[in-house]
Amino acid sequence: MRLVVATCQIDYAGRLSAHLPMATRVLMLKNDGSVLVHSDGGSYKPLNWMSPPCTLREGISEDGRPEWTVTSKTDDTLRILIDEIHHDSSHDLGIDPGLQKDGVEKHLQELLAEHPATISEGLTLVRREFPTAIGPVDLMCRDSSGLSVAVEIKRRGEIDGVEQLTRYLELLNRDPLLTTKGPVRGIFAAQLIKPQARVLAEDRGIQCKVVDYDALRGMDDAEHRLF
Repeated sequence: MRLVVATCQIDYAGRLSAHLPMATRVLMLKNDGSVLVHSDGGSYKPLNWMSPPCTLREGISEDGRPEWTVTSKTDDTLRILIDEIHHDSSHDLGIDPGLQKDGVEKHLQELLAEHPATISEGLTLVRREFPTAIGPVDLMCRDSSGLSVAVEIKRRGEIDGVEQLTRYLELLNRDPLLTTKGPVRGIFAAQLIKPQARVLAEDRGIQCKVVDYDALRGMDDAEHRLF
């Protein structure tokens, strides 16, 4: 991974256009080919990014300053005009073992992968742990109309989980292979969803689904209930 702290201007052009005026930022060039632009605020979400595969060309602008041009496979471009580099270093992080979920959450994901229609009628599984530049989506599915559906699974659904799914959706909706039928939609699934998380999710067009872990495990046998 290459980390560069630089005073720079960022211009993104593609399905939409975005401009970040000259300021000091962190540029992260990852070994998977992704490029991310971070500021010192805004928590962990990058200001802008380019997901892999993409190509980086380092050149010189018309006024003699370093200029990087990042181009994606869909010809979106991220232009980084550098006024001054304050730090530039490369680090070999090795192979990451990935996020280890706790036993219940991992098992819940496995059960929902086996029975995706319990999340939403007509839903079918495409892949578990669908890879993205910022981490794997728990379940990538397809609904009855052919739309791609990203499902984030938690034991306890809180605002952080909604923010995580929002970042995945922003990235996935840049992939034309996933949006041939329309935008990728999101489902936030958990055993319990906090009211604040539900309000935020619904405001962003994300469907919420409360799942019954015991029922999925076959422990909640309706024939032997008293009520």
